[in-house]
Amino acid sequence: MSEAAVPSVGADPNDRKFFGHPKGLAILFFTEMWERFSFYGMRAMLTLYLIQHFLIGPREAQGIYAAYGSLVYLMPVIGGLIADRYLGSRKAVTIGAVLLVLGHFGMAFEGSGAKQYVTVGEQRYEIVAEGRGESRTLEIVSAAGQRTGVEFSSAGMTLADPAALGLPQTLAEGDYGETVARDPFFEQILYLSLALIIVGVGFLKANISTIVGAIYAKTDPRRDQGFTIFYMGINLGSLLATAFCTWLGFTYGWKYGFGLAGLGMLAGLVTFLTGQKYLLGKADPPAPEKLRRPVAGPVSLEATIYILGLLAVIPMWFLIGQHDIVTMTLTIGAPLIFLAMFLWVGWSLRGHERSRMFVALILIVFSVLFWTLFEQAGSSLTLYANNNTNLSVLGLFSINAGQTQLFNPGLIVLLGPLFVAMWAWLARRNIEPSTAAKFGLGIVQVGLGFLVLVFGIEHFVGPDFRVPLLWLFLAYLFHTTGELCLSPVGLSMITRLSVPRVVGLMMGVWFLSSALAHTLAGLIAQETSTDTVAGVVKDAGAQLASYQSVFSTIGWVAVGIGVLLTLLSPILSRYMHLDTLSDADDLAGSGEIGEAQAAGVHPESKGS
Repeated sequence: MSEAAVPSVGADPNDRKFFGHPKGLAILFFTEMWERFSFYGMRAMLTLYLIQHFLIGPREAQGIYAAYGSLVYLMPVIGGLIADRYLGSRKAVTIGAVLLVLGHFGMAFEGSGAKQYVTVGEQRYEIVAEGRGESRTLEIVSAAGQRTGVEFSSAGMTLADPAALGLPQTLAEGDYGETVARDPFFEQILYLSLALIIVGVGFLKANISTIVGAIYAKTDPRRDQGFTIFYMGINLGSLLATAFCTWLGFTYGWKYGFGLAGLGMLAGLVTFLTGQKYLLGKADPPAPEKLRRPVAGPVSLEATIYILGLLAVIPMWFLIGQHDIVTMTLTIGAPLIFLAMFLWVGWSLRGHERSRMFVALILIVFSVLFWTLFEQAGSSLTLYANNNTNLSVLGLFSINAGQTQLFNPGLIVLLGPLFVAMWAWLARRNIEPSTAAKFGLGIVQVGLGFLVLVFGIEHFVGPDFRVPLLWLFLAYLFHTTGELCLSPVGLSMITRLSVPRVVGLMMGVWFLSSALAHTLAGLIAQETSTDTVAGVVKDAGAQLASYQSVFSTIGWVAVGIGVLLTLLSPILSRYMHLDTLSDADDLAGSGEIGEAQAAGVHPESKGS
């Protein structure tokens, strides 16, 4: 039976076999845990993989990463509509998971990698790299097989044993040329794999959260606790992936890390399919008979949706390879859509509806800044960890650059319950910050995170141009506390303030803002880029100076804007007119995503 037929019926209140919750929650918990395992396992390695395996320059690599992130947040708008109206969550999640499995396993077909050459006079020499991540070393090899160590700087290259090749010990940059040769077949396999993941996420994103809400009755007191447990699955998957996928990828080879991520997604798919009986039919299509109707000869509507879903991989494949198109489209198109929404609200709405919608749109615009800076994690901050961070932990052991992304989910798990308790304590005393104030505090803290990095660069840099890991950890600490201020109220704010008849449109605008944030994050990350050879930065000092300049600028801008928003928050709160919202308004503007958000689940950062 479909969910639409029994909207108020949920799991048996006596079904308490999973930490006091229904068995269906266990299925969704482990499905999401393994899906997040695959997503974050790949994400933690992607930028460095592009740079060190395919020898794509940092600027280009961060552009590809940004386009990938932007498309990942655009596709669920379409996938969610298809699931709600036709497929239902079970079928949408299943096809999405299949595409994700194919995409993640496709990433494991890496080929032999690109090759870097330098030409001196008439002779060409190959630059051979050993190792991955920050431990990567370079050698220069002649056609006859003689080799010696080589180091590059902005001035040129220096050979450890010049006699081995019959070359001068130092060659100025103008005395040699550089070329890169890539295998176009495996490069296209990479783009195709990313395209499969993008479309897969489009079908899967947020639909699992929808099922979590659906297995509980609206009045079930366990509902919010269920979302909190589900949220722990998201973070547990992220933690495990960042620890193990990156360890395999950096230690033994990229393909092993990506392969493990693919196995994680396969485990999630098997868990979801074998646990269907515990989901009470809540993930079934809303109207199964519609799916069986033929739309083109014997081809049913369901088959047509699957075919179109597979065909959607083709334009995503193209766009990943031409990421500048994504950047240009979003940087021009998204602001125009925001402007159109402001104009529509001012023209079409009146009274409290208009003022609430204006506030919602204003906060969406401010959220773009937060996520633009927060999403440096997968690009510039990962490269900062690799290029200019001493990754030793208290002198006891070292981690790799990808594993620094452990800090955020780990801190979420530790600090999340404390923030929930803190907001409750402040609410009982009527001093809990407003939604707008929390947005402002979140932006201030993400800015402070970058200023902490700048402070470490200015005062604690070593002779090797590396800064102690502590300062990167503190940056992630500020980013995480900022996320805990802003994230849990984001979509909840949208569903509460939006006029009921345009809640779906406003959700689309919210996802569009996340896509724009990834694009802008890529543009900022590209400004930190300096030249590399065979995936190794030429001049570590110049690279560190670049980080210092960019991080200082975005840090102070964020703090200033965050303070301004915090000061404006009483005015914005007044124009929300929350005291005049009726229960009917609240229900009309609510949805499973909004309910998940209110419980602390943030689909943008942890559930995508």
